[in-house]
Amino acid sequence: ALIVEGKADHPVFISIADEKVEIKDASHLWGKDTLETQETLKAEIGESRTRFAVIGKAGEKQVLFACVMHDDNHAVGRAGLGAVMGSKNLKAVAVKGSGKKEVHDRDQLKQVAKWLLKEGKEKWQGLHDNGTDGGLPNLSASGGLPTKNFKYGHFEEADAIGGETMTKTILVDRTSCYSCVVRCKRAVEVKEGPFKVDPKYGGPEYETAAAFGSNCGVGDLAAVAAANQYCNAHGLDTISTGMMISFAMECYENGIITKHDTDGLELSFGNAEAMVQLVQKISEREGLGDLLAGGYKACIKVWGERAEQYAIHVKGQPLPMHEPRLKAGLGLGYAISPTGADHVHNIHDTMFATEDGLPRLTPFGILTPQLPQDLDSAKVRLFYYVMHNELLKNVLGVCLFLPYFPNMLVDIVRGVSGWDTSLLELIKAAERGLAMARAFNAREGFTAADDKLPDRYFEAFDSGPLEGVSQDPDQFKAALETFYNMAGWDLESGAPTRSKLSELGLDWVSEMLYEQKPG
Repeated sequence: ALIVEGKADHPVFISIADEKVEIKDASHLWGKDTLETQETLKAEIGESRTRFAVIGKAGEKQVLFACVMHDDNHAVGRAGLGAVMGSKNLKAVAVKGSGKKEVHDRDQLKQVAKWLLKEGKEKWQGLHDNGTDGGLPNLSASGGLPTKNFKYGHFEEADAIGGETMTKTILVDRTSCYSCVVRCKRAVEVKEGPFKVDPKYGGPEYETAAAFGSNCGVGDLAAVAAANQYCNAHGLDTISTGMMISFAMECYENGIITKHDTDGLELSFGNAEAMVQLVQKISEREGLGDLLAGGYKACIKVWGERAEQYAIHVKGQPLPMHEPRLKAGLGLGYAISPTGADHVHNIHDTMFATEDGLPRLTPFGILTPQLPQDLDSAKVRLFYYVMHNELLKNVLGVCLFLPYFPNMLVDIVRGVSGWDTSLLELIKAAERGLAMARAFNAREGFTAADDKLPDRYFEAFDSGPLEGVSQDPDQFKAALETFYNMAGWDLESGAPTRSKLSELGLDWVSEMLYEQKPG
């Protein structure tokens, strides 16, 4: 792990080559996009195996949702870590190691790899063929596709921005994370028309296609790809950027802001050109983009309290592209997440509506399917174990999409490290991570009152496949309390109790959190 403290007095990058760590001048890199930064550093360092973590203009200008980019089109996307690097004048980190990583039991790892190539292939083949965006049309058909700032759950032009259309039209290559067999990442190219796209910047994932597409009412795949390219080039979280634009669009359509506020843009849902222009303005912090770059709170301060009803977030973080009125447990996960609305340490209820999804959960004693819109104590229990299993994948750095069973994660850890661990021990490691994040939040002033959903999800859809469906506020409140009791969290502070921290072996956190508090 690398910890960077303080702030440089001018732009710098950190170079790490084996044991040698240097802080070097990056003044000549400031203002360059992410790809230019990496290409310049590669030429200077002269070592092809060096890998980079870099920020673009958005991080330099401390856009609240700026991200960190790796190897052209891999993003540490959410929670504004690019802005943190920018605040330190840290443009990039370059790392090269010449050693070889030895594993404890290569044969054990090979067994898992063989399973993934054979029995597991059926589950990931669709990801290879059409990427994460392949399921977008189906979500629309089920009523769970965020559309026009989550006002609707279905989009008439869903097929036009879906993964199959992307494959048939603008896809030029499939790329991957290091050595992955699935190769689900897209590289797209658009040569004609108003939206030119270079495949070096990759291509839209599902979240991006929905955020800039259906959620902005845009059915133009080239425009979506162009917005994605600007985000990757300048280091912007595509989810938050798309959500801030859809927020502005809904405010515009409801008369809260006018062309005077939008730099003359006709900011109606469906205006692809305005959407792409606004992505550029946000990355440059120019005009309306400067205000949107500061997040919902900054906008509401200027536009007034009427705008707040259209700010779709948890703890300030815009929601990802998954609809709680389709997936009730997911909504609970949004509310309790320490990082704000998050979909990767969460449940996607539809996966566990039939017995087909249960084999991944039998090690936790989960044997009965649950309907997606249920939110009773049985669903909370299901969510509790699914969430901890997803947290474990995050802790281990394992892809969320690969169809590993829980005990395969144990085999992987044993095979790599030789640690004679168990599923219980690993799940407890994941639980400790969550407990520390919640304790951090409590120290910084968050309470249980911040574990809430936007009012929009307690309003029923007025059309589409889920017409009349909403979350029930009393049921949600009861589920939240049930989860708190299961997790060992205080009902007022939202932090883990002294007893829970002791059970997790985190007495030092308990001392930090409760040393000046009675009880």
